[in-house]
Amino acid sequence: MHPMVKPALRRGWRDLHTVQFGMTPAHALTLGPMDMATGSFLELLNGTRGLPLLREEGRRLDLPDGHVDALVDRLSRAGLVDDARGGGPAADALREKEDVLQRLRPDLASLALTTSEPGGALARLAARGALRVQVRGAGRVGTLLASVLSGAGVGGVDVCDVGRVQPWDVAPGGLPAEAVGERREAAARTAVRRAAPDRPARRPRSPGSEAETTGLSLVVLTPRDDVAVHAPDPLTAEPLMASGTPHLYAGVVEGTGVVGPLVLPGESSCAGCLHEDRTDRDAAWPRLIAQWRSGRARRIGACDLTLAAAVAGLAAAHALAFLDGEPPSSAGARWEVSLPGLNWRARPLRPHRACTCGAAERGKGEHSSTDKGPRETMAVQRPSKERRREVGAARTTGTWRTHV
Repeated sequence: MHPMVKPALRRGWRDLHTVQFGMTPAHALTLGPMDMATGSFLELLNGTRGLPLLREEGRRLDLPDGHVDALVDRLSRAGLVDDARGGGPAADALREKEDVLQRLRPDLASLALTTSEPGGALARLAARGALRVQVRGAGRVGTLLASVLSGAGVGGVDVCDVGRVQPWDVAPGGLPAEAVGERREAAARTAVRRAAPDRPARRPRSPGSEAETTGLSLVVLTPRDDVAVHAPDPLTAEPLMASGTPHLYAGVVEGTGVVGPLVLPGESSCAGCLHEDRTDRDAAWPRLIAQWRSGRARRIGACDLTLAAAVAGLAAAHALAFLDGEPPSSAGARWEVSLPGLNWRARPLRPHRACTCGAAERGKGEHSSTDKGPRETMAVQRPSKERRREVGAARTTGTWRTHV
């Protein structure tokens, strides 16, 4: 192990004997009282030395025997230490791709904040390279979202759509102006390849299909049709439900952006649950849906550029959290934001017993009221951070304390 205090956490002294790691309440920890020798030793935890050499440095600073190991152990348990050479074979392979790793340095630093085990951040980043994600819909939201996932290190990002790129599809980070007139699917895949950190080493992807779900880690549905965004058709997701493929909904309808739900087939609420819930609350819902779906489609729907970018970014963040093994708050909720106020709000969506997905039976008794839904959902966004602070407090006593 080559211990390294996580570089993403800024360090500052609160007083002569107390040091604080991190600035924000979600990540900040304070340690103290701390003597000057130990404070100086912290500078040596930069990933360039193994434990044997660190012990020698500790002796030069007249630190007591065992003090170095105890310090590193406590910092590790508090989630403050990374291993500069940890993460396993996949992480080692990524280290050899220096140009790729340089592109992903900010993402690695961010992952280190939410990954407690030393070496875990690079292991997660390397694991993204083996994942396959399919984005269905190459409009202003879908193409940008797919490009962000590709740029964040997800190795296999494919986009499925029909038709040709129109002038109003062009968006920064998404489909470029020179793609107007090209096949939408091909243009979106080109944008995804351009965003990839390892673009020169990538092989051309074979054409994807919405019917192909084998081996997919996640499917993100970003329809260009505003009715499909507002009221996802359960029939469209039937192959995904049957194959057990996790899928996430995102898009813009009129002046509202939507992210969620993230559907874990058989475990969390799905599009069918959403339809049944809305029917319970509004008897006219099925009638309205039938009219909207059969009505004459507008040629150009409302899709504010900044709203589309915000939705694409949040949806990509939720997708990455899921792919990294941290269930996001969109599992069991739809996040919505509307112009001009732009206040994000979570609308809880629980499994419906009338839906055939089976999630209601599995999750019976887990939720009790609509009022608790949003707060419980929002709390899920910070479990690993909260646990890190709790671990730091529980595993360290006396001279070590947490600060929020």
